[in-house]
Amino acid sequence: MQLVGEVGAPHRIAVDPKTVHIPQSLMGVEVTGSTLGIVGMGEIGYKIAQRSKGFEMKILYHNRTRRSVDDEQAVGAGYCRSLDDLLRRSDFVVIVVKLTSDTTGLIGHRELSLMKPTATLVNISRGQVVDQDALVEALQSGRIRAAALDVTHPEPLPRDHPLLGLPNVLITPHIGISTYDTARAIVEKMVENSLAAVKGLPVPNELKLI
Repeated sequence: MQLVGEVGAPHRIAVDPKTVHIPQSLMGVEVTGSTLGIVGMGEIGYKIAQRSKGFEMKILYHNRTRRSVDDEQAVGAGYCRSLDDLLRRSDFVVIVVKLTSDTTGLIGHRELSLMKPTATLVNISRGQVVDQDALVEALQSGRIRAAALDVTHPEPLPRDHPLLGLPNVLITPHIGISTYDTARAIVEKMVENSLAAVKGLPVPNELKLI
């Protein structure tokens, strides 16, 4: 499997009424056999690892706590004690952390400078986790190849934000879980929790704030 550099370009060429031939310059980046670095191996991060295994990717992860040996072996994941090590080794870096005081600005100038110039940064956590000014600079200078963002700060970005004009950026409007099935499941859990609370029963999906 491969990913084409500017995702929108092939579509525009394919539907453009002026297109009479397909340019041979539309070269992509091979996913199969590449190294995926997952920053934050919680439930979502682990699901990403499971799916990535199907593409025969080498999987690395960095987490506050190391997962069990069984978990690692199930997806073929290797643990990186330091974030720096993961950034240096990965072809694709996926950010899957919660937004906290510790993760705000987690990826900035220094971290981006550690990544391969051929690497792609993917952020599906929260926009504030990545220093967007640093990301713009890294993308414009060729420090990294590309970025794919489902989250930004703010959302939506101002219409004159430089990220919106870069050809090596793919931005989606925070729709990572926006499917009919997921929306239905969320509502069902809300109803289930509400009914339990009204009846004085333990809440099945209680969120405990520490």
